[in-house]
Amino acid sequence: MPGPLSHLTVIELAGIGPGPFACMLLADMGARVIRIDRAPAPSRGGLDDLMRNDGVVDRGRQSLSLNMKDPRAVEAVLRLIEQADILIEGFRPGVAEKLGLGPAQCHARNSKLVYGRMTGWGQSGPLAHTAGHDINYVALSGALHAIGTAAQPLPPLNLVGDYGGGGMLLAIGVLAAHSQAQHTGMGQVVDAAMTDGAALLMAAQYGLMAKGFWQDVRASNFLDGAAHFYGTYECQDGKHVSIGAIEPQFYRQLLELCGVTDPHFAQQWEQGEWPALRAKLAQVLRTRTQAQWCEVLEGTDACFSPVLSMNEAADHPHNAARSTFVRQDGVLQPAPAPRFDRTPSALPPKAPRTGAHTAELLAEAGYVPAEIDALLSAGVAFLEASA
Repeated sequence: MPGPLSHLTVIELAGIGPGPFACMLLADMGARVIRIDRAPAPSRGGLDDLMRNDGVVDRGRQSLSLNMKDPRAVEAVLRLIEQADILIEGFRPGVAEKLGLGPAQCHARNSKLVYGRMTGWGQSGPLAHTAGHDINYVALSGALHAIGTAAQPLPPLNLVGDYGGGGMLLAIGVLAAHSQAQHTGMGQVVDAAMTDGAALLMAAQYGLMAKGFWQDVRASNFLDGAAHFYGTYECQDGKHVSIGAIEPQFYRQLLELCGVTDPHFAQQWEQGEWPALRAKLAQVLRTRTQAQWCEVLEGTDACFSPVLSMNEAADHPHNAARSTFVRQDGVLQPAPAPRFDRTPSALPPKAPRTGAHTAELLAEAGYVPAEIDALLSAGVAFLEASA
């Protein structure tokens, strides 16, 4: 695969959510990602089936399907780990150790291995062994309290915990640890917790609060929807536009292009005037359709953009020009990012079927054909046709 990480091999113990997202980022940048899938089982419905083998988040993998309750399957994974750079797992604390694939067992085979652990609460602390989801981790960080209407916190999808505070944090953590391992010859464990990551994403808000420029009250600050110059507005056709004219020169241009001459708008930073100014600006923006406002404001320094649906986003001229979205086998999805000028990434192959690479990966781990046949016959390993 092309990309700046084409020299890396990653072992992924299959899961859902932020661990697979971190592996997608690594695969997008060229890393070889070997996903260790569980033995095929009848569909049980629910979240596991919904998230597993996602054609977007699970792109760029090779799949080795094993019955991880069998020590022979564990041995096969350990043989692959001997030649790997990074391992990523997202189990509750202690589960990987019970499988025989904890940090100690893995480092005994490969001392340079970077062992990435993705959890919600972290490897330690009173909640470490309890269940949770993105909304719970974001709630504990202070982030959820800051997002929503004055009356109620609203979950920002699962972007802040799972993907921003989880998967992206894990990806940068394992790459940092790998860089350090190149100097010392020693791997280490990376404990990436979504509670920690969500808190880290709130660094700017905590900084503003320390300076007295942020209230710990929802919908009362300049970035949380309270200010008239930073928010979304409904247009004549029921669609919405976004306004982010914070700086005075951008604010002036917004008012000029919108034809606003009311002197009341000169009180941009008078917080007590924000509700009245928001109501006035809402009246102005409701006089035209979204497309009409795009003709007036898009491409200017008024800090404006239309609020696009997921289906609309790919067709916007800016996104189209940069190929921000791509289609693979008819599936619309975000393209790999960021962009590299010397070692550019490319969209990796779509997600494999479970067990699609079982035979070749076992051979790579040192098993001869007769041994591979024996593992398949014993129900230790599974081919795609069995999935």
